Amino acid sequence: MSLTPEIRWIDTPEALDAACAEVAGADVLALDTEFFRERTFHPVPALIQFCAGGPAFLVDPLEVECTASFRRLLSEGPLKLLHASSEDLEVFAHWAGAPVAPLVDTQIAQALLGEVPSMGYQKLVEHWVGETLPKDETRSNWLERPLSEAQKSYAALDVVYLLDVWTGQRESLERHGRLAWLEEDCAALVDQATRSDEADGQWYLRQRNLWRLGPRQIEAYRRMTIWREGEVRRRDLPRSWLVSDKLLFAIAERLPENRYELASVDGIKPPLVKREGDALLALVKEARHADEADLAPAPLSPLSPAFKRCLKAMKKVVGAEAESLGVAPEVLMRRRDLEALASARLRGRPLPLPVGWRGERLAATLERTLNEVGEPA
Repeated sequence: MSLTPEIRWIDTPEALDAACAEVAGADVLALDTEFFRERTFHPVPALIQFCAGGPAFLVDPLEVECTASFRRLLSEGPLKLLHASSEDLEVFAHWAGAPVAPLVDTQIAQALLGEVPSMGYQKLVEHWVGETLPKDETRSNWLERPLSEAQKSYAALDVVYLLDVWTGQRESLERHGRLAWLEEDCAALVDQATRSDEADGQWYLRQRNLWRLGPRQIEAYRRMTIWREGEVRRRDLPRSWLVSDKLLFAIAERLPENRYELASVDGIKPPLVKREGDALLALVKEARHADEADLAPAPLSPLSPAFKRCLKAMKKVVGAEAESLGVAPEVLMRRRDLEALASARLRGRPLPLPVGWRGERLAATLERTLNEVGEPA
């Protein structure tokens, strides 16, 4: 395939609708975005690319708003191909206000076919198409106008080759009997993207050191993360620009009762106390006075011998299955999922075993293994 694809620049609603009509009958549509996010919470779309095997359409979102035709193309229409799609899905949700479905993420597809769980697009193209993509525009300022011809070509190639990559991947997935696995994983990805706002209350669970806190400290940290998630969306600021996870954790450790105590927390600077001190102290106070029965128990220490024993045994199970399938272990089970299983077993609670195709491959063996090595606390 030529490295100089036909490119059509789209900067009016009429041109976008015409492009949508041109690709509406396609079976597969490759999509990509370029965006800027250094100073905002929501991604600022700078370019939308799509291709169905003919020209590569480059949409200028600085000039044209999403149209009903493109919205239908995203949420209905042909199968959409994206590579490493999580942030692109945010761009489409913010710019188009529409989910992307049906969807195939070619990075996930590749993870189901080999031992590299997060292969980049350039290596993916080399692997399946045998072409070496230029890297000169990787760190371009995509918000500048006009874009150079090199930028346009680089952006176009991000979608042009996805179609050939997917042809090879699909044939291999079918040959290995894993196409249904990919469909299941990508459907879950779409579902997760549409429920992202509902997950605000669960952000605190990402904190790896939560086990170091007591129940009231955890409750304070939970309340502060929920507050922050709402505020960064409302103000459109990066999380760390408002207050970082590290500082919220430090505040939760100390449970300050006044501005003096808040200011003495390691890492806290006066501007934060001045701007957000009252809100943070109010949330800590709520946690201090929360009903004991409403507090979640502190997570088990991952350093305890029993926890380590459970984790080691499950890693052995997952590692053996991953080796037999020729994939990376983290494709089958993430560490946080293994830790959740270990905690549930040691607390004598129902096990959150994997479901779907992972459940078919792993659930019974993991349950048996935990019954053998994990004694409830």
